[in-house]
Amino acid sequence: MSKRLRPSSARDVGDRLKLHLRMLRVDGRDFHVITPRPGVTARFSTNRFHETWHILSDPHGALLLSRLLWGLSFQRQPGTLVVIDRPHLDPNPFDAEPADPIALVPAHLTVLTAQAARQLRHRLNQPGTAPGRTVRWHTWGLDDQLTRIRNAHDDGSWLRRWRELWPDPDPYGTRIDRIGGLLTFRATPALLRHWALDVARLGEDDYHGMAYTEIHGAKYEPCRADGEVQTFRDYHERVAVARESRQEVLDGLAGSLAPGEANPLIWRRNSTVRARRRTTAQSARPDARVPKS
Repeated sequence: MSKRLRPSSARDVGDRLKLHLRMLRVDGRDFHVITPRPGVTARFSTNRFHETWHILSDPHGALLLSRLLWGLSFQRQPGTLVVIDRPHLDPNPFDAEPADPIALVPAHLTVLTAQAARQLRHRLNQPGTAPGRTVRWHTWGLDDQLTRIRNAHDDGSWLRRWRELWPDPDPYGTRIDRIGGLLTFRATPALLRHWALDVARLGEDDYHGMAYTEIHGAKYEPCRADGEVQTFRDYHERVAVARESRQEVLDGLAGSLAPGEANPLIWRRNSTVRARRRTTAQSARPDARVPKS
């Protein structure tokens, strides 16, 4: 039985956070697989929309993701990658379709074939698989770089400087795609760090509780990206609403629609379920009760 994390550790997304390391051999190669510990509170989901792969979370999850990307860029051991899988995955917050496990891959160190990805998914979810050992994840320099970015942003020259700092062409082949059942974000160290800085700032400026950043490949192209990280301040409520909506819609259809055809019905149902949940929560508040005369 795994140890339960203290509340402070479960929400820790600072430098030297604790992660699990598993040594696995699949598809004829040795892999060093980094995963969040089971008690970590951050949750993620994924979907594909408008020809773009999305990682979905809240600002807290984005901070953890940025640490994972930044620390991964400094790894030196061949075969290293980060995998975010159950129990840290939710169904997506729109229609509650299952999420894909997420793989963050340093392109200069790790070759991840479709066969290796499939075997890794199986091994990581196999009952009784040892959690491996705990390691400290170093993210030297991330906080200093974020401070510099905020200062540059304040003087109005941020966009020009950001494009000038874009990494050189990628000799390893950046790739954002679903490979062997893993939603894979593969990039060079410089690009991993670039992504990390963008993702870390998602909680600083949002629009009606939502923020996003495009995950570009080795070449910056405005309004054209294969990946995106999107956060919602009410992410957990959205997931709960989508789950409830999906259950109600599918119960009513009794299997009469093909997979995916129910999603538009679920999207419309979400507003009804959200209003009902909020009304129930409001009526349960002690100050909402009418005193007896």
